[in-house]
Amino acid sequence: MLRHGRSRGPITTGVCCSTMPKSNILERLKGGDRRSIGRVDEVAAAVSNNLALFPVLMKGWWSEDPLVRMRTADATEKITRNQPDLLGRYKKELLGLMAEAKEPELRWHLAAMVPRLPLDVTERRVVSSLLHNYLEDKSSIVKTSALQALADLASVHPSMRAEVIELLRQSARSGTPAMKARSRKLLLRLDQSL
Repeated sequence: MLRHGRSRGPITTGVCCSTMPKSNILERLKGGDRRSIGRVDEVAAAVSNNLALFPVLMKGWWSEDPLVRMRTADATEKITRNQPDLLGRYKKELLGLMAEAKEPELRWHLAAMVPRLPLDVTERRVVSSLLHNYLEDKSSIVKTSALQALADLASVHPSMRAEVIELLRQSARSGTPAMKARSRKLLLRLDQSL
């Protein structure tokens, strides 16, 4: 609805998204095609307003429906930008998914989320190795997300910094256009944090 020429956001139908029944969360992520996010923003808002729904949403990562998996990944990533602690109890499962996921949509969302996890030294090495594998993905988005994740980890774990800086320099020279652009930005950020 437009008021005074400006959009005021989505209009609700009288049902508050925070009262969404648990059984409807994953149902709302079904339908359409891979090019559409469907009702991800609605689900993310509902779960953010009622964190008891978060475990129900997390079940969507293992759905047989690839659209539900993809949209679950999107909603989870959006919710945990502001509430990263929600991921902690799912660390083992997410690291397992990171190793197994083949769908680009899952991979790029996992890459965005793993730096939010509390990782010990061994887990950080595993994640770094998996992110390096993601750099071989066909998807430029997955590759670029992996670079971002490695830089995010290096910014809080100085022991990773030299290796990641070298990787970013290589990507700035020979990566896809998206990788080159992101690498330049990340190099500036890492240089400023020295």
